[in-house]
Order: sequence, then structure tokens, then C-alpha cells
Amino acid sequence: MKRSFRLTRSTDIKRVRRSGKSYAHPLVVLYVLKSDLPGTHVGVSAGLAVGNAVKCNRAKRLLRAAMNQLLPLTVPGSDLLLIARSPLPTADVNQAREALSILLKRAGLLSQAYDLSASA
Repeated sequence: MKRSFRLTRSTDIKRVRRSGKSYAHPLVVLYVLKSDLPGTHVGVSAGLAVGNAVKCNRAKRLLRAAMNQLLPLTVPGSDLLLIARSPLPTADVNQAREALSILLKRAGLLSQAYDLSASA
């Protein structure tokens, strides 16, 4: 994911977490907050509940890779925060992408009909 699409400041991440609407899946939690800025900005987080540093970093890499594939399909104008849950490090990138697409559909952020079978 390009740096220009990332939420990097802790104040931005706290704002999305505090004021955004959340959508949950067993692998990941998505927080969405509408933004006045063009484009979609994404923050990725994995806490100690996910596991040690190796598992946290793997979970964040999986989320970034899955979101990188879905980012062109999202409706611009939102800030997203992805928070990994403990089963995510054992999943593969296809499972992470499927979980994110489900959450993005539920939030109404996919710009076109996204078919999981077409991308696999």
C-alpha cells in the first residue's frame, strides 16, 4: 500500500477509532469514518492480543496486502482503520481479502460489484 494512502499519525488513528462506525469479522475489525479529503486512507493495527511481534507483523502484512488489492475498488472519501484479531496470523492473504471485502460491502464502500470467485 502506498504511503499516501496510509493513516500514520496517532491522532488520526484515535479519531477514526473514537468517532468511526465499526464492523466486525472473526479475523479483523473495520472502523470507517467519512473524510473531506479525496481518496481513501487506511491505518493498520495489531495489538498484543494477536500474539508476539512476529504474529503482529504478519497480521499487519496480511492486512496491507489484502487492502492493496481492494483499494482501487473502494469509494473514495473515507478513513479506514483495520484492527487484526488473534486468528489472523494463521490465515492466508485470500482469507484476509475475503474478510475485508465482506466488511467493505457491509459498510457500503465497494464501488462496484466485487465477486470473490473472480479474484481467486
